[in-house]
Amino acid sequence: MTTVIDDILRDFGSAAGRGVVVDSPPGAGKSTLVVRAARTLAEAGERLMVVAQTNEQVDDLIDRLATAAPTLAIGRLSASTYVPAQRVIKHGTVTVSGAVGDMAASAVTIGTAAKWATVTDGSWERAIVDEAYQMRSDMLLRVAGRFSRALFVGDPGQLDPFSVVAVERWAGLSWDPMQSAVAVLLRHNPDLPVHRLPVSWRLPPSAAEVVSSAFYPFTPFQAGTKPADRRLEFSARALGDATLDATLETARRTGWALHELPARHTVRTDREAVAAIADLVTRLLQLGPVAYSEHAPDGRPVTVDRVAVGAAHRDQVAAIRQALAGTVAADVTVDTANRLQGREYDVTVILHPLSGRRDASAFHLEAGRLCVLASRHRHACIVVARAGIAELLDTHPSAEPVHLNVPVRFPDGWEANQAMLAHLSGGH
Repeated sequence: MTTVIDDILRDFGSAAGRGVVVDSPPGAGKSTLVVRAARTLAEAGERLMVVAQTNEQVDDLIDRLATAAPTLAIGRLSASTYVPAQRVIKHGTVTVSGAVGDMAASAVTIGTAAKWATVTDGSWERAIVDEAYQMRSDMLLRVAGRFSRALFVGDPGQLDPFSVVAVERWAGLSWDPMQSAVAVLLRHNPDLPVHRLPVSWRLPPSAAEVVSSAFYPFTPFQAGTKPADRRLEFSARALGDATLDATLETARRTGWALHELPARHTVRTDREAVAAIADLVTRLLQLGPVAYSEHAPDGRPVTVDRVAVGAAHRDQVAAIRQALAGTVAADVTVDTANRLQGREYDVTVILHPLSGRRDASAFHLEAGRLCVLASRHRHACIVVARAGIAELLDTHPSAEPVHLNVPVRFPDGWEANQAMLAHLSGGH
């Protein structure tokens, strides 16, 4: 791993080409690479710009960088409506402002792509683009004039850039704005070096194998830990629902569990599925889970901040939050796949995007959405779903339109869903 990072930094430090691309599977140390690269360049005397895709990602990077380099002057480029997060303002070396001119003394200036797109002055020799596969190509064009050379880091298996407007009119065109920043970069600069981080430090072996085969068949990776390095235990015992306890025990023991509800077509905010998720999360915390790992060999309690619930839609998220209100799990993170991307927890509970549906739309079949939901955990993932998804997939075979000059993605969402479902149904 150290050798791979050294090779990346050496390529990025050279003057050849417009950039370097780094493909990273879930939990491969992408943020560690970004922080190390930023720190290395800053300490060498270079002023650096860093582009992330969300305010959450920006704040996380600032916190990690300021912690790793306490004396480094960092600028937080933000909109006028931004309220500084506690993890940002606790570092006295961070300047928060909406104007680039206020960052003149900052060795590293970090902001979202949307904010950088509004900047009309200033230039940097080098930039780092984090979560580059989430960044639309038109956004890259708007910020590319600010730097000469960039390090593009991201996960090719997760969510593509998203738009609420119809985008078919641009499909196949070299300037299609819905291409990712990496796709358009490599399309016009095919000789740029591409590195791959081969190990996931987040996913345990039980998860790395299935996620790699389902979503990364041509760029496989492996877990950085061994099966014996991690285990999940329950420190409390109490009478409860036998079905819930069986699901939680399966997840504790194998790292995966499928909590299947009776087959039925439902509205999107399926009340029974929402209730099942709330009951599972509440029961999990009541059992006092303790996570043993390479970071905590003596065990660390799995508290509410180490548990997350994921769903495909915001209305589902709102319903789950409401169901958890007033319980011991009220402060558990509940969010969509888009907002959970890049985050890490000990245990996750996810609502399968195809649960209870009559059809399998492109949105719900997107491989990246399921990949994000299934790759946030360090110990266990519980999938809540209505029975009948296999039959739904069989009646809605993959039929995505093929456009000229657009590479066919593999695996597509249909294949990825089949692979995940086969694993979950095979005794896990």
